[in-house]
Amino acid sequence: MEAGTIAKWNKNEGEPFAAGDILCEIETDKATVDFEAQDDGVIAKILADAGPTEISCGEPIMITVEEEDGVDAFKDYVVEMGASSAPPPEPAAASAAETPAPTPEPAAAPAAPAPAPTPAAAVPPPAGEGGRVVASPLAHTLAKELGHGPLSALHITGTGPNGRIIAADVREYVPPAVMEAAPAAAEAPAAAAPAGAPLPPPIPGDGYTDYPLSPAAMEIASQLAHSKQNVPHYYLTVDITLDSLLDLRSTLNSSLGEEEAGISVNDLLIKAAASAMKAVPSANASWMESSVRVYDSVDVNVVVGSGDALYAPVVRNIGGRGVKAISDEVNAAVSAIEDAEEGVGPAGDAFGPMGTFTIMNLGMYGVKSCAPIIREPQACALALGAIENRIVPNDDPDSEEIYKQVTMVTATLSCDHRVVDGAVGAQWLGAFKSHAENPATLLL
Repeated sequence: MEAGTIAKWNKNEGEPFAAGDILCEIETDKATVDFEAQDDGVIAKILADAGPTEISCGEPIMITVEEEDGVDAFKDYVVEMGASSAPPPEPAAASAAETPAPTPEPAAAPAAPAPAPTPAAAVPPPAGEGGRVVASPLAHTLAKELGHGPLSALHITGTGPNGRIIAADVREYVPPAVMEAAPAAAEAPAAAAPAGAPLPPPIPGDGYTDYPLSPAAMEIASQLAHSKQNVPHYYLTVDITLDSLLDLRSTLNSSLGEEEAGISVNDLLIKAAASAMKAVPSANASWMESSVRVYDSVDVNVVVGSGDALYAPVVRNIGGRGVKAISDEVNAAVSAIEDAEEGVGPAGDAFGPMGTFTIMNLGMYGVKSCAPIIREPQACALALGAIENRIVPNDDPDSEEIYKQVTMVTATLSCDHRVVDGAVGAQWLGAFKSHAENPATLLL
C-alpha cells in the first residue's frame, strides 16, 4: 500500500483523545483500517479532510498536542513542502501520533511563531532506494514469469501512482545486456543452492515438532496465499455422468498397442475442458489491472504430486491436439518430475510454468469435491473428485426400472469474478459437462 483516503474523522479539531481512541478511518484499495491513538492528547489541526482525495504515504494528516493550551498555536498553520521532515516544535509540545513526544521545553509566548510541527502520517512512508519495491502483485508475478527475477534487482521506473511499478512497466521493460548479466549471475547460484541442499532435520519441541520447508514449498505457499487474498473467488459445482466417456476410453485404448500408454479419464476430461474454452473463450483469460486479456491458445497446468513434490506442468495448445498427444505429454511431464525428484534430471520451477487454466484431480484420494485456489493471473481453476457409482432416477421411458446406476464425477470450477462473472462461469461449466457426457463432440 502506498496511498489511501480518509473515510471519516471521529475526532474534531480541539477535541481531546485518549490512548486507544479511533481518530479516523482510512480506506485502501483492499480494506478499511482504523487509525488508533497511541497516547493521550488533543487534535490541534486536521490537515487532510475526509473524502475521495488520495493521500500518499508519509503525507501529514493532522497535528496533535499534549494540552489544550497548545491548540491555538496551530490555528492558522498551513502545510508547507517538506513539513513532514521538519524538526518538532518546541512550544505546545506538538507530537506525532505514532511516536512519543519529545520532552517539552518551557512554553514560549503565545504570540511567538511556532516552528513546523511533526504531523501524524496516514501510513508509513515507503522505503527509499535499495529498500522495499513499491509494485502491484501482478508486476511481481510477471517479472518472475518473464525471467527477469525479483523487481528489487531491476531498474524499472514505475508509471503508476506515486511511482508504483505496474504490470505494463514490467512488460515493456527491456533489460540492458550488461546490467542484466550481473544480477542474474549473482542470483542464480543463490537460488539454486537452497533447492539442492538437504532440508534441516525436524526440530522437536514440548508437545510438537517443527518440520522445515523447502524453498519450493515456501514459494508455492506464498503464491497461493497471495492469490486467495487478492482474487475474488466464487465456486460452481456440477455432477457429470461418465458412462459414455468410459465407453469411448475403452474403445480408444483397445486400438492402441500393448506397449503404448493407455488414455486415462483425466486425459479425456482435459480435452473436454479445452473444448469448453472453445465454446466460452472469455473464460480463457487473465486480469491485467486495466484490461482483460483473452488468450487464443488453451495452455493447461495439470497439478500432480503433493507437499514438497507439488508441481503443475503445463500442456500447451490443448485445443489443437488429439487425446493421445495430450496423454503422452502429461505422462512425459509426470515422468520428468519423478526423474527430477530422484536426481536424474533437472528440476523445474517451484510450481511449473504458467498456463491459462489449471486442472487438478483429487479422485485418487477419495475426495468427492474440492474448491481450488486460482493461480494468478489465471481466471479459472477446475477440480475433479472421485469417480463413483451412484443410483439416480431412470430417465428411460421404455424401462421398467425406476432407478438406474450410473458412473459420475463432481467437478468444481473456481472463477475470478473480475474476469468471469457467474453467468459466464455457468456457461463454461455447462459446456464442459456437455462435452464430457457426449464425448463424440470432442472430435469437432
